[in-house]
Amino acid sequence: MAGWSNAARNGRLGRVRPLDPRLLRHARATRSYLAACVGLGLLAAGLIVANATLLAAAIARVFPRSRTEPGAVTGLAGLGWLLAAVATVIAARAAVGWAQEVAAHRAAAAVKSDLRNGLLAHVARLGPGWLTGKRSGELVTLSGPGLDALDAYFSRYLPQLVLAALVPTIVLARILPADRVATVTIVLTLPLIPVFMVLIGLHTEQANRRQFRLLSRLAHHFLDVVAGLPTLKAYRRAAAQESTIRAVTSTHRQVTMRTLRIAFLSSLALELLATLSVALVAVGIGLRLVEGRLDFETALLVLILAPEAYLPIRQVGVNYHAAAEGLAAAEEVFAVIETPGPARGQRAHVPDLGTTPIKLVDVTVRYPDRPAPAVREFHLTVSPGEIVALTGPSGSGKSTVLAAILGFVRPEAGSLSAGGVELSDLDLTAWRRSIAWVPQHPWLFAGTLTDNIRLGVPDAGPAAVRAAARAAGAEAFINALPRGYDTPLGDEGDGLSAGQRQRIALARAFLRDAPLVLLDEPTANLDGATEAEVLAAVHRLARGRTVVLAAHRPTLAALAHRRVRL
Repeated sequence: MAGWSNAARNGRLGRVRPLDPRLLRHARATRSYLAACVGLGLLAAGLIVANATLLAAAIARVFPRSRTEPGAVTGLAGLGWLLAAVATVIAARAAVGWAQEVAAHRAAAAVKSDLRNGLLAHVARLGPGWLTGKRSGELVTLSGPGLDALDAYFSRYLPQLVLAALVPTIVLARILPADRVATVTIVLTLPLIPVFMVLIGLHTEQANRRQFRLLSRLAHHFLDVVAGLPTLKAYRRAAAQESTIRAVTSTHRQVTMRTLRIAFLSSLALELLATLSVALVAVGIGLRLVEGRLDFETALLVLILAPEAYLPIRQVGVNYHAAAEGLAAAEEVFAVIETPGPARGQRAHVPDLGTTPIKLVDVTVRYPDRPAPAVREFHLTVSPGEIVALTGPSGSGKSTVLAAILGFVRPEAGSLSAGGVELSDLDLTAWRRSIAWVPQHPWLFAGTLTDNIRLGVPDAGPAAVRAAARAAGAEAFINALPRGYDTPLGDEGDGLSAGQRQRIALARAFLRDAPLVLLDEPTANLDGATEAEVLAAVHRLARGRTVVLAAHRPTLAALAHRRVRL
């Protein structure tokens, strides 16, 4: 994730905004949720005012200035309708709060789903060329715990943001005709809270970004250590990684505690400001009430409503800390989604690769994070039905040539065409339907063996799956498993050997039955006996098809009609 993670480290991702407009563009659920949030916020503000009015009226009737005052009561008998109205308003406020919670959780789930799907789809569009050398651990953290932090943003922060805009306005509109002095006091003191929120938020944002970057770095390092644990143990270096992991986790702990300290201190500052502001209003009301310039019911109404004017803004500041991490993660998701992808052609009709030659003329491929081109001015013509072996030392560009044919990387110079049609003019999805690709390290996902073989042809029947496994030389070891084709696998084919995983990948290619087959070192890291079985399967796969293979071992290159050295 070098591009977006470096942008985050250098602070180029921009400030976290209360509502990022890109949430509206990339997550449609945000729009309906905002509409519901505004509607429920208006209803909640109206209920707050109604509750305060009813309470003030009820208390004023129980404690009048004199028993002969109109509307005065000597007990609770005359307050039946007022108490019923207060109970109804309280129940309505509880129902509105429940509706806000339900809407928030549903919106958060929908938005996270939209962003994850958009992120994974765009990463797939950017292709393995973009992912080369990037930090997969950071991407996993971003799409998992990072986006999960949006729950707090939608369930707590955004509703309070709407209430902070609506409640003070409606409360002040109710107080204004009753007490202009209190209204002016609230209007003058209310902006102090947002000002301090901004000052605190600028510092908190940096702390949250630092915490998220450390968490991403920890995840990336831990993933690398786990992946390389067999090698580390073989060279007796596993114990040396303990100190590194301990240092990173200690730094993460310190930054987390520092962020929590800022959150607690900022909450204290906001509470102190709000308390002093309400105290100013209360002192003014008390003096005017003693002097007889303010009636008791109005004084009660203002005293009940004044804290409600400050409360939503205080809660925005409190909940900002819970939402900041999710917003920072969403910002980085947008940085990935908005990374320009390779240009896509519109031509859906792909030349028949069984009868059409493939030509690479002066092809130069350069990766963004490498100073020298991976492939420079490369020429190759592959005739229909021909088997071509690309040979050369590691790093010479064999895999890059296959990636260019697949459309995973776009040449910066030169021409790549099939039957005279440039690859850049073709729809890549349609183009790849005519290709079967067996990478050097095939990925087997968590699922049954049948599901893994059917990866490229999801609707293939059991008979076709068995025929493909038989052709790939995988049927014998599959039948030896306790559950056969229904045997569940872990991620990366956990439970199978390297040779067995390679034969499952070849079975995928047999099942796909594409006219063009690309093989990237299919016999790498295999013992002699397993290599012989895989070579036999490759020989069967090559019959009647055009094959381009990257080969290190002479035994694999010997299958080719022609060798091309890079």
